[in-house]
Amino acid sequence: MKSLPKQAQVVIIGGGVIGCSLAYHLIKLGWKDVVLLERKELTCGTTWHAAGLVGQLRATKNMTKLAQYTSELYATLEDETGQATGFKQNGSISVAPDEERFEELKRGASMAKCFGLEVDVISPREARELYPLLNIEDLVGAVFLPKDGQTNPIDVTQAMAKGAKMRGAKIFENVKVTGIKTTKAGTSGAKKVSGVSLEMENGETGEISAEIVVNCAGLWGHQVGKMAGVNVPLHAAEHFYIVTEDIGLPSNLPVLRDPSSWIYAKEDAGKMLVGCFEPKSKPRPLDTIQDDFSFGQFAEDWEHFEPAMLNAMHRIPKLEDAGIHTFFNGPESFTPDDRYILGEAPELKNFYVAAGFNSIGIQSGGGAGKVLSEWIVNGHPPLDLWDVDIRRFHSFQGNSKYLKERTEETLGLLYAMHWPFRQPETSRGVRKSVLHDRLEKAGACFGEMCGWERANWFAPEGKATRYEYSYARQNWFEASAAEHKAAREKVALFDMSSFAKFLVQGRDAEKVLNRICANDISVPSGKAVYTAWLNECGCFESDLTVTRLREDVFLVITAGASQTRDLAWLHKNIPDDVHVTVTDVTSGYAVLSVMGPESRNLLAKLTPADLSNEAFPFGSAQEIEIGYGTALALRMTYVGELGWEIYVPTEFAQDIYDKILATGSDYGLQLAGMHALNSLRLEKAFRHWGHDIADEDTPLEAGLGFALKFDKPGGFIGRDALMRQKDELFKTKSGILKKRLVQFALENPEPLLYHNEPIWCDDNIVGDLTSGMYGHTIGSCLGMGYVMHEDGVTKELLEKSNFEIEVAGDRYKARPSLRAFYDPKSERVRM
Repeated sequence: MKSLPKQAQVVIIGGGVIGCSLAYHLIKLGWKDVVLLERKELTCGTTWHAAGLVGQLRATKNMTKLAQYTSELYATLEDETGQATGFKQNGSISVAPDEERFEELKRGASMAKCFGLEVDVISPREARELYPLLNIEDLVGAVFLPKDGQTNPIDVTQAMAKGAKMRGAKIFENVKVTGIKTTKAGTSGAKKVSGVSLEMENGETGEISAEIVVNCAGLWGHQVGKMAGVNVPLHAAEHFYIVTEDIGLPSNLPVLRDPSSWIYAKEDAGKMLVGCFEPKSKPRPLDTIQDDFSFGQFAEDWEHFEPAMLNAMHRIPKLEDAGIHTFFNGPESFTPDDRYILGEAPELKNFYVAAGFNSIGIQSGGGAGKVLSEWIVNGHPPLDLWDVDIRRFHSFQGNSKYLKERTEETLGLLYAMHWPFRQPETSRGVRKSVLHDRLEKAGACFGEMCGWERANWFAPEGKATRYEYSYARQNWFEASAAEHKAAREKVALFDMSSFAKFLVQGRDAEKVLNRICANDISVPSGKAVYTAWLNECGCFESDLTVTRLREDVFLVITAGASQTRDLAWLHKNIPDDVHVTVTDVTSGYAVLSVMGPESRNLLAKLTPADLSNEAFPFGSAQEIEIGYGTALALRMTYVGELGWEIYVPTEFAQDIYDKILATGSDYGLQLAGMHALNSLRLEKAFRHWGHDIADEDTPLEAGLGFALKFDKPGGFIGRDALMRQKDELFKTKSGILKKRLVQFALENPEPLLYHNEPIWCDDNIVGDLTSGMYGHTIGSCLGMGYVMHEDGVTKELLEKSNFEIEVAGDRYKARPSLRAFYDPKSERVRM
């Protein structure tokens, strides 16, 4: 073995497809000092036994882009490196035995058009012409993707490893990482990675110091994360497939997916490989996998696999007479939400993770390696990767019992129906508001968000509190409409306790926050400011409110889903030499959001505070007496009506809730859930971070320029990039941005919008929706999405062009607007 270096710029842990892809892409970007360490041999963990499917259509736009790139890369690797990959593009067919599955496939096909992915919606007969072995007697339709492919997982990984070594990367096998070394990142107490401890095959130990360490350890990613004090929520599960004897399959046969039957099938040198993603999987705790596991597999379990095999024989009758050459059972790693893990760990600077690929490591490998390499080199992701960002996870999600139970479900969810608003069924009840039991008795149907049990809607008396899923109007539609109407016409109460809440204190708090915030938070005490947090590219890292409580005390309120991300961003941007402390007080406060035109009258019965517009204007905060306690009342709204968010210390919340509910009966108070909140905010065109605004969108493009203060002393992060964007406007024909967020209302009230539906303008696709929901006040479905137009997205363009939204292959006329359809001047929130 060539000698190990004492130091490296980057150390990559793990020699599967992901680790080798990252090494390949870092070298392509010009980084020469790259070291990859593999505990045994390249591909020996899970890569070697992957099915090798290279599909391109994923659940979201950017995940599809990464899969597309992977396919393009694999098509060129053999020419570049001389290493055969076995890559071929025979296409893939996904079949639907019922209308609901067909709608799901058609919606995916519509989304694919937004980024030039070739896709055809076909009949059962056309599917059989492409796949002669197919039983079509119970099919209603199918989708064909001609450029989908398959590859040999070992060969394609070796090709990327060879490409990396050709340009100077150093790859070492039989070197086990036994520890992660860290050092202080500054005077704040934060840490950064400084290297790894090693053990060689012969028992010798050593160390490599490094500027950056990347965890690409696959099955062992959770364990390696623990070495670094980093939460990497993934869990192994057994994954099954069979390979038949040679049955003379043609080499150009497409890949077949029948998700309703849980199966996939591909040609393999005249044989057929059939695998499954069964509804209830077999989690495999890491401590039951031997430490020296390499090119290994588990015991057969025919009883577990048999139902899927019977489904496969129904769909492909030729399998009934085929002999089985191989029955395979091996490990794959799964995350709590079926999306892989990418990015810099919030707990440790310069420690990155790429793991938990949920059986799609081969088709994700090229794209994941490319974007992570760019993230490492440039210090920020090249596009919106929130879907897979490690910062989406919370600490409890590393709990072994939580992961094991959730993994029983998540493997099967890969092929389950991807219903709108579908809620997980396992590992529930983790985080509950102090009001949970009261809401449950009131008929709440709960959804889960980052472990929080949140009331999504309230069932009328006598109705079951459970979802009946559909792509059409679901069973909660009318109940949520009533909640929506109450907020618009009377008053509604939302439990928003899942808000993330950070207390920022110290003599330098204003200076530090004003640098991080794009808006000006140098305001008097008792003033709340809506602001953006931006990166150096001028794009969103978050949008939130900052309330000045006292001279040196600020309360930051942000979304519960981005709690980990936003706290990490805040800490990352606090200089070492300042006097500032940050405390996460999320669990200390319940939040009662009282919204609607009767909210002032209701609350006036419960507090001696003056709630008049003059004494308590919009955007202000006061500590008030309410019930028998005191609370921080913040006059803000995410529904577009007069209202207050009441921040109550947890132990007082139940009493105050009871009093609001008792008094509210005189004012038409109705409990309301997250679905109503979503429909209300869309009518007001309020943006939602992670959907309508993300780290590839600027406030100017999103129509949120009012939340920027360009001339404040000291500027803000991202200011220079936004100034350059403003300067570019003068070079365009219209002086208007080429990309702008536009709201749409369908003229036909029946179709429902969710997200990623194509936006058509005069027979050209000009964007796709970032979010959608039925607007009960408007009387039709609403959506928001970015429109792209080279000459600028002008008011004239919107007025004179014919806009349509495509839903499952059908196009519907839509009315565009740069302003909210409901109360565009925001007069109601200032009543």
